[in-house]
Amino acid sequence: MKTWQKVSIGVGGVVVLGGIVLFSINQANKGVVTVQTAKVASQDTLISQVTASGEIKPTTYTNVTAQGLGRIMQILVKEGDKIKKGDRLLLQEDVQANADVQAQSAAINSSEMGVQAAEASFRSAQADLIQQQANLEKARLDWERGQGLFKDGLIPKQDFDQRKNTYDAAFAAVDSSKARVQSLKAQLNQTQSMVNQNKAVLVHTKDILSKTTYISPINGIVSYLPVRIGEYVVPGIQNSNGSFLMTLSDMSVVTAEVKVDETDIVNVRTGQDADVTIDAVPGKVFKGKVTEIGSQATLRSSGLATTQSTTSTQEAKDFKVVVTLAAPPDNLRPGLSTTAKIKTAEKKNVVAIPIQALAVRTRKDLEQAAKDASKNGNSSVTLAAPPPSAPGDPKKEEVQGVFVVNGKKAVFRPVETGISGVTDIEIIKGLQPGDEIVVGSYKALRTLKPASSVKVDNTVPKKPEDEGQS
Repeated sequence: MKTWQKVSIGVGGVVVLGGIVLFSINQANKGVVTVQTAKVASQDTLISQVTASGEIKPTTYTNVTAQGLGRIMQILVKEGDKIKKGDRLLLQEDVQANADVQAQSAAINSSEMGVQAAEASFRSAQADLIQQQANLEKARLDWERGQGLFKDGLIPKQDFDQRKNTYDAAFAAVDSSKARVQSLKAQLNQTQSMVNQNKAVLVHTKDILSKTTYISPINGIVSYLPVRIGEYVVPGIQNSNGSFLMTLSDMSVVTAEVKVDETDIVNVRTGQDADVTIDAVPGKVFKGKVTEIGSQATLRSSGLATTQSTTSTQEAKDFKVVVTLAAPPDNLRPGLSTTAKIKTAEKKNVVAIPIQALAVRTRKDLEQAAKDASKNGNSSVTLAAPPPSAPGDPKKEEVQGVFVVNGKKAVFRPVETGISGVTDIEIIKGLQPGDEIVVGSYKALRTLKPASSVKVDNTVPKKPEDEGQS
Protein backbone atom coordinates (compact mmCIF):
# COMPACT_ATOMS: atom_id res chain seq x y z
CA MET A 1 0.00 0.00 0.00
CA LYS A 2 1.29 3.35 -0.97
CA THR A 3 2.06 6.09 1.52
CA TRP A 4 -0.64 8.53 0.30
CA GLN A 5 -3.24 5.74 0.70
CA LYS A 6 -2.18 5.16 4.25
CA VAL A 7 -2.42 8.90 4.99
CA SER A 8 -5.89 9.10 3.45
CA ILE A 9 -7.11 6.16 5.52
CA GLY A 10 -5.70 7.77 8.68
CA VAL A 11 -7.32 11.12 7.97
CA GLY A 12 -10.66 9.46 7.23
CA GLY A 13 -10.49 7.57 10.51
CA VAL A 14 -9.87 10.79 12.42
CA VAL A 15 -12.83 12.49 10.70
CA VAL A 16 -15.13 9.58 11.49
CA LEU A 17 -13.99 9.52 15.09
CA GLY A 18 -14.53 13.28 15.42
CA GLY A 19 -18.02 12.96 13.97
CA ILE A 20 -18.87 10.23 16.45
CA VAL A 21 -17.64 12.41 19.36
CA LEU A 22 -19.59 15.46 18.16
CA PHE A 23 -22.70 13.36 17.67
CA SER A 24 -22.38 11.96 21.19
CA ILE A 25 -21.94 15.44 22.67
CA ASN A 26 -24.91 16.76 20.71
CA GLN A 27 -27.09 13.89 21.85
CA ALA A 28 -25.97 14.37 25.43
CA ASN A 29 -26.83 18.12 25.33
CA LYS A 30 -30.08 17.66 23.48
CA GLY A 31 -32.92 19.17 25.51
CA VAL A 32 -30.51 20.79 28.02
CA VAL A 33 -31.32 24.48 28.76
CA THR A 34 -28.52 26.86 29.70
CA VAL A 35 -29.58 28.99 32.68
CA GLN A 36 -28.18 31.44 35.18
CA THR A 37 -28.71 30.71 38.85
CA ALA A 38 -28.41 32.41 42.22
CA LYS A 39 -28.57 31.36 45.84
CA VAL A 40 -31.60 32.25 47.94
CA ALA A 41 -30.46 34.58 50.73
CA SER A 42 -31.90 36.53 53.64
CA GLN A 43 -32.05 40.33 53.50
CA ASP A 44 -31.73 42.59 56.51
CA THR A 45 -34.37 44.99 55.16
CA LEU A 46 -36.81 44.82 52.26
CA ILE A 47 -38.68 47.98 51.38
CA SER A 48 -41.76 48.11 49.18
CA GLN A 49 -42.35 51.43 47.50
CA VAL A 50 -44.58 53.12 44.95
CA THR A 51 -43.00 55.52 42.48
CA ALA A 52 -45.06 58.34 40.99
CA SER A 53 -44.32 61.57 39.16
CA GLY A 54 -45.98 64.96 39.33
CA GLU A 55 -45.15 68.58 40.11
CA ILE A 56 -44.38 70.90 42.99
CA LYS A 57 -47.37 72.81 44.34
CA PRO A 58 -47.77 75.15 47.32
CA THR A 59 -50.36 74.32 49.95
CA THR A 60 -51.72 77.87 49.79
CA TYR A 61 -51.94 79.95 46.65
CA THR A 62 -54.32 82.52 45.24
CA ASN A 63 -55.17 83.73 41.75
CA VAL A 64 -55.59 87.51 41.66
CA THR A 65 -58.33 88.59 39.24
CA ALA A 66 -59.68 92.00 38.26
CA GLN A 67 -61.86 93.66 40.90
CA GLY A 68 -63.07 96.53 38.75
CA LEU A 69 -63.24 97.96 35.25
CA GLY A 70 -60.25 99.95 34.06
CA ARG A 71 -56.72 100.10 32.72
CA ILE A 72 -53.58 98.90 34.50
CA MET A 73 -51.55 101.99 35.41
CA GLN A 74 -48.64 100.48 37.36
CA ILE A 75 -47.31 97.02 38.27
CA LEU A 76 -45.35 97.14 41.52
CA VAL A 77 -43.95 93.57 41.55
CA LYS A 78 -42.10 91.21 39.21
CA GLU A 79 -42.50 87.48 38.71
CA GLY A 80 -40.47 85.67 41.39
CA ASP A 81 -40.57 88.58 43.90
CA LYS A 82 -41.10 87.70 47.54
CA ILE A 83 -44.09 89.48 49.04
CA LYS A 84 -45.73 89.90 52.44
CA LYS A 85 -49.38 90.13 53.36
CA GLY A 86 -50.54 93.74 52.82
CA ASP A 87 -47.95 94.64 50.17
CA ARG A 88 -49.21 96.59 47.15
CA LEU A 89 -49.10 94.62 43.91
CA LEU A 90 -50.74 96.61 41.13
CA LEU A 91 -52.47 99.96 40.53
CA GLN A 92 -55.51 100.40 38.30
CA GLU A 93 -56.80 103.75 37.00
CA ASP A 94 -58.91 105.45 39.69
CA VAL A 95 -60.11 108.76 38.17
CA GLN A 96 -63.79 107.83 38.12
CA ALA A 97 -63.69 106.04 41.47
CA ASN A 98 -61.88 108.96 43.14
CA ALA A 99 -64.37 111.47 41.68
CA ASP A 100 -67.28 109.37 43.00
CA VAL A 101 -65.76 109.40 46.48
CA GLN A 102 -65.29 113.17 46.43
CA ALA A 103 -68.83 113.75 45.13
CA GLN A 104 -70.29 111.49 47.79
CA SER A 105 -68.26 113.20 50.51
CA ALA A 106 -69.69 116.54 49.38
CA ALA A 107 -73.20 115.09 49.40
CA ILE A 108 -72.67 113.93 52.97
CA ASN A 109 -71.51 117.41 54.01
CA SER A 110 -74.58 118.96 52.38
CA SER A 111 -76.97 116.48 54.04
CA GLU A 112 -75.28 116.98 57.43
CA MET A 113 -75.89 120.75 57.10
CA GLY A 114 -79.52 119.96 56.27
CA VAL A 115 -79.68 117.92 59.47
CA GLN A 116 -78.39 120.88 61.44
CA ALA A 117 -81.02 123.17 59.89
CA ALA A 118 -83.76 120.59 60.58
CA GLU A 119 -82.61 120.26 64.19
CA ALA A 120 -82.76 124.06 64.63
CA SER A 121 -86.28 124.21 63.18
CA PHE A 122 -87.35 121.30 65.38
CA ARG A 123 -86.02 122.97 68.52
CA SER A 124 -87.75 126.24 67.54
CA ALA A 125 -91.05 124.41 67.04
CA GLN A 126 -90.67 122.75 70.44
CA ALA A 127 -90.10 126.15 72.09
CA ASP A 128 -93.13 127.59 70.29
CA LEU A 129 -95.21 124.61 71.49
CA ILE A 130 -94.19 125.29 75.07
CA GLN A 131 -95.18 128.94 74.66
CA GLN A 132 -98.55 128.02 73.16
CA GLN A 133 -99.20 125.56 75.96
CA ALA A 134 -98.48 128.36 78.49
CA ASN A 135 -100.90 130.67 76.65
CA LEU A 136 -103.51 127.90 76.70
CA GLU A 137 -103.15 127.47 80.44
CA LYS A 138 -103.54 131.26 81.01
CA ALA A 139 -106.60 131.38 78.74
CA ARG A 140 -108.12 128.37 80.56
CA LEU A 141 -107.73 130.04 83.95
CA ASP A 142 -109.24 133.33 82.65
CA TRP A 143 -112.19 131.49 81.18
CA GLU A 144 -112.81 129.47 84.35
CA ARG A 145 -112.74 132.72 86.43
CA GLY A 146 -115.00 134.36 83.88
CA GLN A 147 -117.58 131.57 84.36
CA GLY A 148 -117.83 132.31 88.09
CA LEU A 149 -117.93 136.03 87.61
CA PHE A 150 -120.57 135.73 84.87
CA LYS A 151 -122.80 133.62 87.17
CA ASP A 152 -122.47 136.23 89.90
CA GLY A 153 -123.30 138.97 87.38
CA LEU A 154 -120.01 140.72 87.91
CA ILE A 155 -118.99 140.83 84.22
CA PRO A 156 -121.04 141.30 81.09
CA LYS A 157 -121.67 138.43 78.68
CA GLN A 158 -119.52 140.11 76.07
CA ASP A 159 -116.49 139.87 78.36
CA PHE A 160 -117.36 136.22 79.14
CA ASP A 161 -117.61 135.37 75.41
CA GLN A 162 -114.29 137.04 74.73
CA ARG A 163 -112.57 134.94 77.41
CA LYS A 164 -114.16 131.78 75.90
CA ASN A 165 -112.90 132.67 72.37
CA THR A 166 -109.40 133.36 73.70
CA TYR A 167 -109.33 129.91 75.34
CA ASP A 168 -110.51 128.17 72.14
CA ALA A 169 -107.91 130.02 70.08
CA ALA A 170 -105.12 129.05 72.50
CA PHE A 171 -106.26 125.41 72.37
CA ALA A 172 -106.12 125.46 68.53
CA ALA A 173 -102.69 127.13 68.61
CA VAL A 174 -101.35 124.29 70.80
CA ASP A 175 -102.66 121.67 68.36
CA SER A 176 -101.05 123.54 65.49
CA SER A 177 -97.72 123.74 67.33
CA LYS A 178 -97.84 120.01 68.09
CA ALA A 179 -98.48 119.22 64.42
CA ARG A 180 -95.58 121.46 63.39
CA VAL A 181 -93.27 119.75 65.91
CA GLN A 182 -94.22 116.34 64.53
CA SER A 183 -93.67 117.54 60.96
CA LEU A 184 -90.25 118.98 61.74
CA LYS A 185 -89.31 115.83 63.66
CA ALA A 186 -90.18 113.68 60.61
CA GLN A 187 -88.19 116.08 58.44
CA LEU A 188 -85.24 115.81 60.84
CA ASN A 189 -85.41 111.98 60.73
CA GLN A 190 -85.56 112.12 56.94
CA THR A 191 -82.46 114.29 56.68
CA GLN A 192 -80.64 112.01 59.18
CA SER A 193 -81.61 109.01 57.06
CA MET A 194 -80.26 110.76 53.99
CA VAL A 195 -76.98 111.28 55.83
CA ASN A 196 -76.81 107.57 56.71
CA GLN A 197 -77.67 106.62 53.13
CA ASN A 198 -74.99 108.93 51.76
CA LYS A 199 -72.47 107.47 54.22
CA ALA A 200 -73.35 103.96 53.05
CA VAL A 201 -72.88 105.03 49.45
CA LEU A 202 -69.55 106.59 50.45
CA VAL A 203 -68.46 103.23 51.91
CA HIS A 204 -69.37 101.64 48.58
CA THR A 205 -67.51 104.21 46.50
CA LYS A 206 -64.47 104.04 48.80
CA ASP A 207 -64.52 100.23 48.42
CA ILE A 208 -64.52 100.63 44.64
CA LEU A 209 -61.65 103.11 44.96
CA SER A 210 -59.68 100.75 47.23
CA LYS A 211 -60.05 97.96 44.68
CA THR A 212 -58.04 99.97 42.19
CA THR A 213 -55.06 99.17 44.44
CA TYR A 214 -54.39 95.41 44.65
CA ILE A 215 -53.08 94.20 48.00
CA SER A 216 -51.45 90.81 48.70
CA PRO A 217 -53.65 88.62 50.93
CA ILE A 218 -50.82 86.17 51.79
CA ASN A 219 -47.08 85.88 52.33
CA GLY A 220 -45.22 84.19 49.50
CA ILE A 221 -43.92 84.85 46.01
CA VAL A 222 -45.32 86.12 42.72
CA SER A 223 -45.29 82.82 40.86
CA TYR A 224 -47.04 83.97 37.66
CA LEU A 225 -47.52 87.46 36.19
CA PRO A 226 -48.98 87.52 32.66
CA VAL A 227 -50.31 91.12 32.44
CA ARG A 228 -48.61 94.35 31.29
CA ILE A 229 -49.05 98.06 31.98
CA GLY A 230 -51.79 99.60 29.86
CA GLU A 231 -53.90 96.47 29.50
CA TYR A 232 -57.64 96.87 30.05
CA VAL A 233 -59.19 94.54 32.63
CA VAL A 234 -62.78 93.71 33.50
CA PRO A 235 -64.31 92.10 36.61
CA GLY A 236 -66.11 88.78 36.58
CA ILE A 237 -69.88 88.72 36.08
CA GLN A 238 -72.22 85.78 36.66
CA ASN A 239 -70.54 82.72 35.08
CA SER A 240 -67.79 84.73 33.39
CA ASN A 241 -64.44 84.99 35.19
CA GLY A 242 -62.73 88.33 35.57
CA SER A 243 -59.42 89.21 33.92
CA PHE A 244 -56.57 87.12 35.39
CA LEU A 245 -53.76 89.28 36.77
CA MET A 246 -51.29 87.08 38.68
CA THR A 247 -50.79 84.07 40.94
CA LEU A 248 -49.40 84.36 44.47
CA SER A 249 -47.97 81.25 46.14
CA ASP A 250 -47.14 80.66 49.79
CA MET A 251 -44.02 78.49 49.59
CA SER A 252 -43.63 78.04 53.36
CA VAL A 253 -45.43 74.69 53.08
CA VAL A 254 -44.56 72.92 49.83
CA THR A 255 -46.09 69.72 48.49
CA ALA A 256 -45.37 67.31 45.67
CA GLU A 257 -48.65 66.45 43.96
CA VAL A 258 -48.12 63.18 42.11
CA LYS A 259 -50.27 60.75 40.14
CA VAL A 260 -50.29 57.17 41.45
CA ASP A 261 -51.38 54.31 39.22
CA GLU A 262 -54.69 52.69 40.13
CA THR A 263 -52.96 49.35 40.74
CA ASP A 264 -50.70 50.89 43.42
CA ILE A 265 -53.09 53.27 45.18
CA VAL A 266 -54.48 50.53 47.46
CA ASN A 267 -51.07 50.32 49.16
CA VAL A 268 -50.73 54.06 49.82
CA ARG A 269 -51.76 55.45 53.22
CA THR A 270 -51.58 58.89 54.81
CA GLY A 271 -48.55 59.32 57.03
CA GLN A 272 -46.29 57.09 54.94
CA ASP A 273 -42.73 58.32 54.37
CA ALA A 274 -41.63 59.37 50.91
CA ASP A 275 -38.39 60.35 49.21
CA VAL A 276 -38.91 63.21 46.76
CA THR A 277 -36.53 64.19 43.98
CA ILE A 278 -36.89 67.38 41.93
CA ASP A 279 -35.57 67.63 38.40
CA ALA A 280 -34.44 71.21 38.96
CA VAL A 281 -32.44 70.22 42.08
CA PRO A 282 -30.40 67.21 40.90
CA GLY A 283 -28.54 65.00 43.35
CA LYS A 284 -30.73 65.82 46.34
CA VAL A 285 -33.47 63.79 48.01
CA PHE A 286 -36.08 65.54 50.13
CA LYS A 287 -38.00 63.79 52.87
CA GLY A 288 -41.77 64.03 53.05
CA LYS A 289 -44.97 62.37 54.22
CA VAL A 290 -48.20 61.51 52.46
CA THR A 291 -50.79 64.02 53.68
CA GLU A 292 -53.63 63.58 51.18
CA ILE A 293 -54.95 60.80 48.95
CA GLY A 294 -57.51 61.56 46.26
CA SER A 295 -60.68 59.52 46.25
CA GLN A 296 -61.57 60.21 42.62
CA ALA A 297 -59.77 58.55 39.71
CA THR A 298 -58.64 60.69 36.79
CA LEU A 299 -58.08 59.64 33.19
CA ARG A 300 -54.37 59.54 32.37
CA SER A 301 -54.67 61.09 28.91
CA SER A 302 -56.97 64.02 29.70
CA GLY A 303 -56.67 64.48 33.46
CA LEU A 304 -60.46 64.63 33.78
CA ALA A 305 -62.19 62.90 36.67
CA THR A 306 -64.00 59.74 35.70
CA THR A 307 -67.27 61.33 36.84
CA GLN A 308 -66.77 64.01 34.18
CA SER A 309 -66.41 61.48 31.38
CA THR A 310 -69.60 60.84 29.46
CA THR A 311 -68.48 57.46 28.11
CA SER A 312 -67.09 54.39 29.82
CA THR A 313 -63.47 53.60 29.02
CA GLN A 314 -60.80 51.05 29.86
CA GLU A 315 -58.13 53.75 29.77
CA ALA A 316 -55.50 53.73 32.51
CA LYS A 317 -56.43 55.82 35.54
CA ASP A 318 -54.47 57.62 38.24
CA PHE A 319 -55.18 58.97 41.72
CA LYS A 320 -53.85 62.21 43.16
CA VAL A 321 -51.50 61.83 46.13
CA VAL A 322 -50.07 64.84 47.99
CA VAL A 323 -46.69 64.53 49.72
CA THR A 324 -45.74 67.40 52.05
CA LEU A 325 -42.01 68.14 52.10
CA ALA A 326 -40.38 68.34 55.51
CA ALA A 327 -37.69 70.93 54.69
CA PRO A 328 -38.21 72.43 51.21
CA PRO A 329 -35.43 74.67 49.83
CA ASP A 330 -36.09 78.36 49.36
CA ASN A 331 -35.55 78.31 45.61
CA LEU A 332 -38.48 76.03 44.76
CA ARG A 333 -41.06 77.24 42.28
CA PRO A 334 -44.55 75.90 41.61
CA GLY A 335 -44.76 73.57 38.64
CA LEU A 336 -41.29 72.00 38.94
CA SER A 337 -41.28 68.35 37.86
CA THR A 338 -40.85 65.91 40.72
CA THR A 339 -40.80 62.19 41.49
CA ALA A 340 -41.91 60.68 44.79
CA LYS A 341 -40.97 57.24 46.06
CA ILE A 342 -43.52 56.36 48.72
CA LYS A 343 -42.52 53.69 51.21
CA THR A 344 -45.60 51.48 51.51
CA ALA A 345 -44.11 48.61 53.55
CA GLU A 346 -40.88 47.54 55.25
CA LYS A 347 -39.79 44.17 56.68
CA LYS A 348 -36.66 43.02 58.49
CA ASN A 349 -34.78 39.73 58.03
CA VAL A 350 -36.78 38.33 55.13
CA VAL A 351 -36.06 35.63 52.56
CA ALA A 352 -36.04 37.37 49.18
CA ILE A 353 -35.29 36.51 45.57
CA PRO A 354 -34.99 38.57 42.36
CA ILE A 355 -38.41 39.38 40.97
CA GLN A 356 -37.48 38.03 37.55
CA ALA A 357 -36.98 34.56 39.06
CA LEU A 358 -40.74 34.18 39.57
CA ALA A 359 -42.45 32.04 36.96
CA VAL A 360 -46.06 31.02 36.35
CA ARG A 361 -47.14 27.61 35.08
CA THR A 362 -50.54 26.02 34.69
CA ARG A 363 -51.57 23.15 36.93
CA LYS A 364 -51.93 20.99 33.85
CA ASP A 365 -48.23 21.46 32.98
CA LEU A 366 -47.19 20.64 36.54
CA GLU A 367 -49.26 17.48 36.71
CA GLN A 368 -47.90 16.31 33.35
CA ALA A 369 -44.34 16.93 34.54
CA ALA A 370 -45.04 14.91 37.69
CA LYS A 371 -46.35 11.98 35.61
CA ASP A 372 -43.30 12.06 33.32
CA ALA A 373 -40.99 12.15 36.30
CA SER A 374 -42.75 9.14 37.87
CA LYS A 375 -42.33 7.16 34.63
CA ASN A 376 -38.63 7.98 34.60
CA GLY A 377 -38.26 7.10 38.26
CA ASN A 378 -37.53 10.70 39.30
CA SER A 379 -39.25 11.60 42.54
CA SER A 380 -37.72 15.08 42.86
CA VAL A 381 -40.48 16.84 40.95
CA THR A 382 -42.46 19.15 43.26
CA LEU A 383 -46.23 19.05 42.80
CA ALA A 384 -48.43 22.07 43.23
CA ALA A 385 -51.00 22.34 45.98
CA PRO A 386 -54.40 20.66 45.40
CA PRO A 387 -56.68 22.71 43.18
CA PRO A 388 -59.25 24.91 44.93
CA SER A 389 -62.97 24.27 44.78
CA ALA A 390 -63.57 27.49 42.85
CA PRO A 391 -65.60 27.32 39.64
CA GLY A 392 -63.77 26.97 36.34
CA ASP A 393 -61.32 24.57 34.81
CA PRO A 394 -58.70 23.70 37.48
CA LYS A 395 -56.33 22.50 34.75
CA LYS A 396 -55.97 26.11 33.57
CA GLU A 397 -55.26 27.48 37.02
CA GLU A 398 -51.95 29.31 37.13
CA VAL A 399 -49.46 28.53 39.89
CA GLN A 400 -46.70 30.94 40.89
CA GLY A 401 -43.32 29.51 41.75
CA VAL A 402 -39.61 29.31 41.00
CA PHE A 403 -37.32 26.76 39.38
CA VAL A 404 -34.98 25.16 41.91
CA VAL A 405 -31.86 23.46 40.59
CA ASN A 406 -31.75 19.88 41.86
CA GLY A 407 -28.73 18.11 40.39
CA LYS A 408 -29.05 18.75 36.66
CA LYS A 409 -32.79 19.28 36.77
CA ALA A 410 -34.89 22.44 37.21
CA VAL A 411 -37.69 21.56 39.60
CA PHE A 412 -40.69 23.90 39.74
CA ARG A 413 -41.54 24.77 43.33
CA PRO A 414 -44.67 26.80 44.22
CA VAL A 415 -44.04 29.73 46.57
CA GLU A 416 -46.00 32.27 48.56
CA THR A 417 -44.82 35.87 48.16
CA GLY A 418 -45.03 38.93 50.38
CA ILE A 419 -43.99 42.52 49.76
CA SER A 420 -42.07 43.57 46.66
CA GLY A 421 -39.01 45.80 46.63
CA VAL A 422 -37.41 47.51 43.67
CA THR A 423 -35.68 44.37 42.40
CA ASP A 424 -36.49 41.68 44.97
CA ILE A 425 -39.62 40.07 46.35
CA GLU A 426 -40.25 38.45 49.73
CA ILE A 427 -40.78 34.67 49.88
CA ILE A 428 -43.04 33.69 52.75
CA LYS A 429 -43.20 29.98 52.02
CA GLY A 430 -41.57 27.53 49.63
CA LEU A 431 -37.84 28.38 49.75
CA GLN A 432 -35.01 28.36 52.26
CA PRO A 433 -31.78 30.35 52.30
CA GLY A 434 -29.15 28.50 50.31
CA ASP A 435 -31.49 27.04 47.69
CA GLU A 436 -30.17 27.47 44.17
CA ILE A 437 -32.81 28.93 41.85
CA VAL A 438 -32.95 29.86 38.19
CA VAL A 439 -32.84 33.64 37.67
CA GLY A 440 -32.24 33.86 33.90
CA SER A 441 -32.23 34.22 31.12
CA TYR A 442 -35.65 35.69 30.45
CA LYS A 443 -36.09 33.43 27.43
CA ALA A 444 -35.11 30.36 29.45
CA LEU A 445 -37.51 31.18 32.29
CA ARG A 446 -40.32 31.82 29.85
CA THR A 447 -39.92 28.49 28.05
CA LEU A 448 -38.45 26.27 30.78
CA LYS A 449 -40.56 23.21 31.57
CA PRO A 450 -40.78 21.54 34.98
CA ALA A 451 -38.10 18.87 35.50
CA SER A 452 -36.15 20.02 32.43
CA SER A 453 -32.42 19.30 32.24
CA VAL A 454 -30.38 22.42 32.73
CA LYS A 455 -26.81 23.57 32.40
CA VAL A 456 -25.67 26.30 34.76
CA ASP A 457 -23.62 29.08 33.18
CA ASN A 458 -23.14 32.04 35.50
CA THR A 459 -20.40 33.74 33.49
CA VAL A 460 -21.00 37.41 32.80
CA PRO A 461 -22.16 37.78 29.18
CA LYS A 462 -19.95 39.91 26.99
CA LYS A 463 -21.22 43.21 25.73
CA PRO A 464 -21.36 43.70 21.94
CA GLU A 465 -18.54 46.24 22.03
CA ASP A 466 -16.35 43.85 24.01
CA GLU A 467 -16.89 41.12 21.41
CA GLY A 468 -15.95 43.56 18.66
CA GLN A 469 -12.69 44.47 20.40
CA SER A 470 -11.77 40.85 20.87
